[in-house]
Amino acid sequence: MRHGALILAAFAAAAPAQTGNPGGAINDRLGEPDYGVCRGTDPRCYHDWARAPTSTYRVLLYTRTAGPRHASLGKPLGEGINPPLSDDNVVQREMRRLAAANGWKLDWTEDVTQMQSLSGYNAVVFVSTSRDNLDDGAKTALRQYMRAGGGFVGVHNAFGTLYNWAWYEGLLGGANFFDHGPERDGDVVLRSAADASTAGLPPRWRFRDEWYNLVPFPTRVRFLATVDEASYGPAAERRPQGVSGQAAPQGGGPTGGFRPPRLASVVGRSPGHGSFHPVAWCHYYDGGKAWLTTLGHDADAWTDGGRQLGAAEFQRMLVGGIRSVMGQAPFCR
Repeated sequence: MRHGALILAAFAAAAPAQTGNPGGAINDRLGEPDYGVCRGTDPRCYHDWARAPTSTYRVLLYTRTAGPRHASLGKPLGEGINPPLSDDNVVQREMRRLAAANGWKLDWTEDVTQMQSLSGYNAVVFVSTSRDNLDDGAKTALRQYMRAGGGFVGVHNAFGTLYNWAWYEGLLGGANFFDHGPERDGDVVLRSAADASTAGLPPRWRFRDEWYNLVPFPTRVRFLATVDEASYGPAAERRPQGVSGQAAPQGGGPTGGFRPPRLASVVGRSPGHGSFHPVAWCHYYDGGKAWLTTLGHDADAWTDGGRQLGAAEFQRMLVGGIRSVMGQAPFCR
C-alpha cells in the first residue's frame, strides 16, 4: 500500500499544476478538488492490463432516471436487458441505429441490477440520466470497471446525476451541472481537431442546446469543443412534451423545458463561462478512459436526418468519442 502511495505521490509531483482557468477566475474560487485517483490527460493514468482480444465491440447504454426525465428518453423502460422500445424512446432507438452503422453490439437498460456486471462491455454510456440512479452495488461495479481500464461516455444530463458521489464528479472531469439558460442556437467551436471525436468536423458548426453551466469547472482534461456565447441566438420556442424539452419528474409535476425560479434569487447565480464555455472534453480517470459532452438535449439532435441543424455533427462527435474510449480509435488527442 505504501509503495502505491509513493508512486501516486511521485506522479502528482511530476504533473504540472494547473495555472489559470480557461473558464475565468470566478471558477477558481472553489479551490482545486482532488478525487483521490490518478486523473488527467497523461496515459500513465490508464490501466493497460492484459485483456482478451476484441472481435466485437459491445456498448451498454444506461438511461435510468431517478428524477427529471428528458422527453428524448421517452417512457421509462421495463426491467432487464434490452426491454421493448416505444416510438418515444428516441435516444435508445437512435443509439441502436448508430451502433448498427458502426458494427457495435448495443445493449440498453434502465434496470440498476444490470449494472452489477460490466466487464463484458467496451464502453458504458450514460445519456441524460438523473439523480441517484445507481445503488451501492452498481456504484462499486462502475468503479471497478473503470479501474480495470474501462471506457465511459457521459452525455448531457449525465451531469445532473449522482451529485453526492465525489468519485462520479471526478469521472465527469471534476465537473457538475449547475444551471442552464433557455434552449437556443449557438456555434460549437472545435478546440482540438486531432481527436477521434472531432476529426473531420467543421471548425465551427451551428447547434441548438441548453448550454450547461458547470460548477465545478472541468480540470485536468483535454478540451475538445466549446460554445461561443457571443453567437447565442434568441431563445427557442418551447415545444410540447415528447418532441423536445424536459419531461416532468416521474410521478407528475410541471412539464416543459427550462423554468425560471419561482422567486427572485437572493444568492449567487452562474454568469456563464464567457470566452471559454466547454461542451466536450476527455481524460483518463482511475485507470479508465472518459469522454464527456454536455450536448444532446433535443430529441431532434439524435434522429437520422433530423430537423435540427448540427445533428449530424453531434452524432459524428459522439460516435468518435465512443470509439476512442473503446480503443477502436486513438484516445484524447
